[in-house]
Amino acid sequence: MTVEQRLSELKISLPPAPKAGGIYQSVLIRENFAYVSGHGPMRDDYSYITGKVGVDLNTDEAKFAARQTGLAILASLRAKFGNLNNIQCLVKSFGMVNATPDFSEHPLVINGYSELMMEVFGEDNGIGARSAVGMGSLPGNMAVEIEAIFEVKSGDHV
Repeated sequence: MTVEQRLSELKISLPPAPKAGGIYQSVLIRENFAYVSGHGPMRDDYSYITGKVGVDLNTDEAKFAARQTGLAILASLRAKFGNLNNIQCLVKSFGMVNATPDFSEHPLVINGYSELMMEVFGEDNGIGARSAVGMGSLPGNMAVEIEAIFEVKSGDHV
């Protein structure tokens, strides 16, 4: 089953691919790797899930925001390649949580993203290395920001 078929089977729809908010590429291809710039929890209407975890959002709400961030990352990859079938596997993710100083469940929050990647790419290709850290603030007060590196199937470069 292809990744696009799996998305359909799981009834997962992707938001529109976010536009770069500065001078950078959302997805940069080098050799067999796709480097995905930091993405936030963008909704279909281009708004973001915002707030500080521990005050404005609880762990479950932030976990949903991390999943939404994963959907935005997938949307950017699809926009770059035309579909997600060109992605071999997730290599590394860096998850940032906009949290209060006493919040300590950052890994649980970023699990929302990691669980999505595992659903979409499978256990062998959807579980990569990962960091999950807290931040005092994120751009636009986004609840979560995640950047990632994916391996691209050989010969499928854009």
